[in-house]
Amino acid sequence: MSPKKIKAEEVGTVKPEIDSSEDVFTQDGELVVDVFETEADFVVLAAIAGVQIKDLDISLEEDMMIIKGNRCDPHMQKDKRYFYQECYWGPFSRKVVLPENIDIDSADAQIDKGILTVKIPKKELPEEGAGNKIGIKIS
Repeated sequence: MSPKKIKAEEVGTVKPEIDSSEDVFTQDGELVVDVFETEADFVVLAAIAGVQIKDLDISLEEDMMIIKGNRCDPHMQKDKRYFYQECYWGPFSRKVVLPENIDIDSADAQIDKGILTVKIPKKELPEEGAGNKIGIKIS
C-alpha cells in the first residue's frame, strides 16, 4: 500500500472523525480555521461570528489545541420554514496539532469583529545534536 499524500492545507490540522454508528446530525459542527506561522508566531484564525466569549473554550491536550464553542441561533422560532439552511447553529469543535517549538505559556487569544486569533510565540529549537551530548571531564 502506498503512503497517503497530504495536501499542504491539511498539514497541522486534524478533522474530527465521524463514527458511522452515530447519526451525523448529532455530531458537533467543525470549526473552519486558518493555521500558519510567521517568523515569530504560530497562528490559528477562526471565524466565530455570533459566539460569545462565555460560550468558547480553548484548551491544550498533549500536542493539540482544542477549540470548543456553541453558536446559538439568534432567531429561535418554532414556526419558521427554511428555504436554505447553510449556517451552522449549535456546538462546534476543532483540534489543531501544535508544533514542538512554541511557548504555550505565552499564548494569546483575541476576538475582533468575529475573528478569533490565537498567537503562540515560537521558541528557538536547540541546534541538532546540541542537547544529546554529555560533556567529559578530564581527571
